[in-house]
Amino acid sequence: MRPLIIMPLYNEEATLARVLDEVRRHTSAEILVVDDGSTDDSASILAGYRGIEVLTHARNEGYGQSLIDGFRYAADRRFDVAVTIDCDLQHEPRMIPRFLEAAREFDIVSGSRYHPDTPGAADEAPPDRRQLNAEITRIVNELTGYRLTDAWCGFKAYRVGGLARMRLDERSYGLPLQVWLQAARFGLRVTEIPVPRIYKNPNRRFWGGLDDPAARRTYYLSIIDREMSRSGVRS
Repeated sequence: MRPLIIMPLYNEEATLARVLDEVRRHTSAEILVVDDGSTDDSASILAGYRGIEVLTHARNEGYGQSLIDGFRYAADRRFDVAVTIDCDLQHEPRMIPRFLEAAREFDIVSGSRYHPDTPGAADEAPPDRRQLNAEITRIVNELTGYRLTDAWCGFKAYRVGGLARMRLDERSYGLPLQVWLQAARFGLRVTEIPVPRIYKNPNRRFWGGLDDPAARRTYYLSIIDREMSRSGVRS
């Protein structure tokens, strides 16, 4: 099995080097960083590392677009598994081997911060995020038949063959909703791995006018409606 680690990046100069070092410590897999138009010192930090591939967006194109570009890179270069992990210390690289092992049996292995077996002393999630996560996860489960406990965790492992069947075009934070609905449409096998719930920056912004929880909810529901319409089913 040939794995690729995909790390979407936007202005994470404070944590980037530590995350890269930890990823390298826990896996020998190839690493791709997708720099989504960072304006801080992230590019200089990346320049100090050898053996890491970097895709750079000239301007900020969105979290979803960074993942889409990473997925395309994995498919074009015939990797078997793509692991996505953020650069902000909210995911623990020591768990990458567990994700890779589970990916031998499942098409998508998703971290869950709200699983009953979530390890350790979990940080409290901002109430609006927790409430919206629960609502959207419930809707996704109703539409897909999956039994997810966390629809939004960015720490995942994907079989690249399954990704290659999808038509993903959501450039912003709502990309996971496309993934779940299309995964169900194609009958992909899904499982969750409990991961620590870590909130290093509970006041972190959502860009693109999505700081307001009501605006995020409307945006997420619009993606669900659009994706279900594509498949000929109204949500």
